[in-house]
Amino acid sequence: MFNFLLTTVLGHFLMIKFDLLHKDDKTQARAGILHTDHGAIQTPIFMPVGTAGTVKGVHQRELENEINADIILGNTYHLFLRPGLEVLEEAGGLHAFNGWNRPILTDSGGYQVYSLSDSRKIKEEGVKFQSHIDGAYHFFTPERAIDIQRVIGADIIMAFDECTPYPCDYKYAKRSMHMTHRWLMRCFDQMKQTQPKYGYEQALFPIVQGSVYEDLRKLSAEFIANTDAVGNAIGGLSVGEPAEELYAMTKIVCDILPVQKPRYLMGVGTPVNLIESIALGVDMFDCVMPTRNARHGMLFTSQGIINIKNKKWEKDFSPIDPNGTADVDHLYSKAYLRHLIKSSEFLGFQIASIHNLAFYLALVREARNRILDGTFATWKKEAVIRLDRRL
Repeated sequence: MFNFLLTTVLGHFLMIKFDLLHKDDKTQARAGILHTDHGAIQTPIFMPVGTAGTVKGVHQRELENEINADIILGNTYHLFLRPGLEVLEEAGGLHAFNGWNRPILTDSGGYQVYSLSDSRKIKEEGVKFQSHIDGAYHFFTPERAIDIQRVIGADIIMAFDECTPYPCDYKYAKRSMHMTHRWLMRCFDQMKQTQPKYGYEQALFPIVQGSVYEDLRKLSAEFIANTDAVGNAIGGLSVGEPAEELYAMTKIVCDILPVQKPRYLMGVGTPVNLIESIALGVDMFDCVMPTRNARHGMLFTSQGIINIKNKKWEKDFSPIDPNGTADVDHLYSKAYLRHLIKSSEFLGFQIASIHNLAFYLALVREARNRILDGTFATWKKEAVIRLDRRL
């Protein structure tokens, strides 16, 4: 077992420790434990996305008990706009505000810089953007992003970056990557000049950029690795590029990032994406796909992908997923869930969301168990075929 007490370039120790328990001997897959002041995170892990302080349609008790999530996400941009920093700080941070006592990670808002391309302006100092709520203008700098995340109080906070689109001109990607690196150092400086607000430590993860250009990805990964941060993220992928590009860039970066630090692939993805990326050495994932697709009737199951709106399920009274780990998988039939979704009943969206999230968490835990018992490579070959099937 590798046991590393992680430090940051800030020059002081954090109460965060990553135990690398085992590495697969046929792939780069790893199993570990990331310790935070709000609890341990078993890796590989999938993190449900709670953009505005809630995972859509899912109670915290279901996240804990049925889905068994070790960690969830919040989003700096959305939480900054609503409920706002004054409310969050008076509440004692997001953990106290939403009643979630396990770890939280916050995205710095860099992805919103990407997604708000029609209403933002990027310059060296930071990003001016227009609120999607009321049209008001705001200005985020790397320093401001850190200050906001201090107030939100997540255990893991992300450096402010620019997520480049796909396709992306090489010159733009290179210029953006270097700016992201300069912004990162400003984030570290701001971390050094500020303190956590709620009595527990926060760790800053930098983000590797470089679009789909091999030389830029290598350069960015080397720059990020040299910061000796607590953990490292891979951004700017799953934005429309082919899966082959996603895996190629992920492999390049994972081959460079430190072995003893957790690696987080941002915004990824399908169940097959997760398994393939775990095999490349990724430890942490997040994506809105399980809940967003659930609301449209797409279910990820142990036997493949189901569009529950299809007529073929109208009189199928079998459980949603006989091999599922959530109570809803066995309480309700496919026919009943189809009826709810077709009727636009909120309960249907909730059941489908719980199912999909529980499936994702069960999948990464199965991968973890396979890594630990030495059967990951064999299991992976069969799983990627089965899980990609349309039923």
